[in-house]
Amino acid sequence: MFRFANPEYLNLLILLLFLAVVYIYSNIKRSRKLNIYGDPELITQLMPEMSVARPKIKFWTMFLSIALICFLLARPQFGSRQETVVRSGVETIIALDVSNSMLADDVAPNRLEKSKRIVSNLVDQFKDDKLGLVIFAGEAYVQLPITSDFVSAKIFLSSISPNLISRQGTNIKDALDLSMKSFTPNEGMGKAIILITDGENHEGGAVESAKKAAENGFKVYVLGIGSHSGSPIPASDNSGGFRKDKSGNVIVTRLNEKMCQEIAVAGNGSYFYVDNSNSAEKALQKEIDKLAKKDIESTVYTEFDEQFQVIAWATLILLVIEMLISNSRNPILSRIKLFRLNNLSGKE
Repeated sequence: MFRFANPEYLNLLILLLFLAVVYIYSNIKRSRKLNIYGDPELITQLMPEMSVARPKIKFWTMFLSIALICFLLARPQFGSRQETVVRSGVETIIALDVSNSMLADDVAPNRLEKSKRIVSNLVDQFKDDKLGLVIFAGEAYVQLPITSDFVSAKIFLSSISPNLISRQGTNIKDALDLSMKSFTPNEGMGKAIILITDGENHEGGAVESAKKAAENGFKVYVLGIGSHSGSPIPASDNSGGFRKDKSGNVIVTRLNEKMCQEIAVAGNGSYFYVDNSNSAEKALQKEIDKLAKKDIESTVYTEFDEQFQVIAWATLILLVIEMLISNSRNPILSRIKLFRLNNLSGKE
């Protein structure tokens, strides 16, 4: 398959069309002026060193060079062959809390952004594994079905915000239930659910769902994010204020570490407290590395190969040719032509 990696540079070809029109118009105007001054053949004889063809060749050579440079900037590529590869890895579903309380900034820059950075770093560590992404607040949704396409995972991750879910709250039970349904039916391989939340569970049944996950062979790891002292939740209008309850009091959100620990124990996993360091993700990675790995067949696309070399060489050759061509005629050829004209005149 052929493609341009930066097709926006092809728009420069429109300027080339304009340049060609201006050049042709200038030549027509120049020819008309020469006709006014006198006979074109006589004028040519009066200026024997002037070449009509060479300036045209120089222009169109440069024109073609610029066109090739436009194609070069657009980065032509070939590739995208579909292949089936066998990898040895684990399957991981990340359940990420995107409720409004995750906007609290007691963990820099805020709980949600810190969580997204942790996920991004985890994705960088994955090699032959599969990854899925579930987001939840008052409800849970699959943001990314389980896949080995880590590039897509990062793209989906960057767009996550509380605005993706209209119903606010923190429904950990739904998140765990949906995560369990998101795995492939492959047996004999390690499967983990990574729950990232501040633990302010507004619905019941989270511990029971974690037990069910453990019974089905899944391990539930919990990353608790937030401070024990709590932090106010920024207002949604970006006014610099904070969210308030119906009584007008500022809402303070705190990490429910007890809930997080109970879910991790019930899910036969581990609990990790997230602070401003990366100790939690390092400890989590060690736990994931202990899971059983199994060969996984995945359909992937090979990377596109850059094909700029041929165009670059062609451009260079054309530019060298353009530099070597002078505007005036070749003096040797001019003398030969003049000699022939004199001979013809002598015969007459």
